[in-house]
Amino acid sequence: MESLDAFARAKLAALEQRSLRRTLAETTRLEGPWVERDGRRLLSFCCNDYLNLSMHPTVVAASVEATRQYGVGAGGSRLVTGNHPLYGALEARLARLKGTEDACVFGSGYLANTGIIPALAGKDDLLLVDELAHACIWTGVALSGGTILRIRHNDAAHAADLLEGARARHRHVVILTETVFSMDGDLAPLAELAALAERHDAWLMTDDAHGIGVLGGGRGGVHAGERPAQVPLQMGTLSKAIGAYGGYLCASRPVIDLIRTRARTLIYATGLPPGTVAAAIAALDLIAADPAYAALPVRKARLFTRLLGLPEAASPIVPLILGEAPAALAASRLLAEAGFLVSAIRPPTVPEGTSRLRFTFTAQHSDEAITRLADLVRERILGAGI
Repeated sequence: MESLDAFARAKLAALEQRSLRRTLAETTRLEGPWVERDGRRLLSFCCNDYLNLSMHPTVVAASVEATRQYGVGAGGSRLVTGNHPLYGALEARLARLKGTEDACVFGSGYLANTGIIPALAGKDDLLLVDELAHACIWTGVALSGGTILRIRHNDAAHAADLLEGARARHRHVVILTETVFSMDGDLAPLAELAALAERHDAWLMTDDAHGIGVLGGGRGGVHAGERPAQVPLQMGTLSKAIGAYGGYLCASRPVIDLIRTRARTLIYATGLPPGTVAAAIAALDLIAADPAYAALPVRKARLFTRLLGLPEAASPIVPLILGEAPAALAASRLLAEAGFLVSAIRPPTVPEGTSRLRFTFTAQHSDEAITRLADLVRERILGAGI
């Protein structure tokens, strides 16, 4: 195995030289947005637990009780022995929240997209994908075997041009985008894309990983506008604002029946643990009961952008693009020294030359802490030209 080790060492050395090597940092999550790393207590601004529900007493209690009743694991694929009774309750809860007939829960968001897309599209079909869509969307479209066209980011006019030229040559068309883009925090033009899809008999699919729980009164990005966008395929995750784990698709009953029958990442994967499903149900109930609380992460993000004179945040995610990877790493270390955990985001997660700090805001970040953070960024990062 000497050649294998030599290959790995050479790849790692090349990544190290470009400041692109990744390492795992042991981090203990504490109450609210606080963490402990390397023996230090840090205030985290890089967690996707936007509503801090992963440690909410009601959510934890629901998980513990379900684990006592049903055990730690699902025991098998959902289609064999792993479809414990809580799944139906969670899927009904999600469908009600999203305004669809039915829903299907997967083991993760990545498994959802890599199972849903190939189940709906094949070699005779066309897939239009926003260029900044998440990696799991790109994996899903590649697995479909269909023709893939890249849409310029959030450019509905470009999508229209692509459809005008290619629609007639394909059986079906799927348009894929995120509702909230995970690295930039901006929102997709869903109304325009929905109108375009209707005009060309295309199917619009959205990934609402960073929208559910925090936009549209907690119902997600599709419900963030004056009226809900017409999106027949609403995918998302349970691991961000919901505070649990898993992925889902909300759609019509025939579509969900097909997904349960043909999505390989559902058929051949063990079901989610009962405690995880119960936690998601409890979290969704809390969100539905308090839309004002669900709105807090965006309000906190807007306070930060206002203090720094940045464009107003549209979501809980605020990027500060610094350019090259060493600059982003240096800025992250500076903030850590001051007690703030903000990770540097580097290629291939973001395009070359756009390494950044990615700030995420939660309901329990205090305005005072956000003000201190903004002052530090202004004086030590923007002012110093890092």
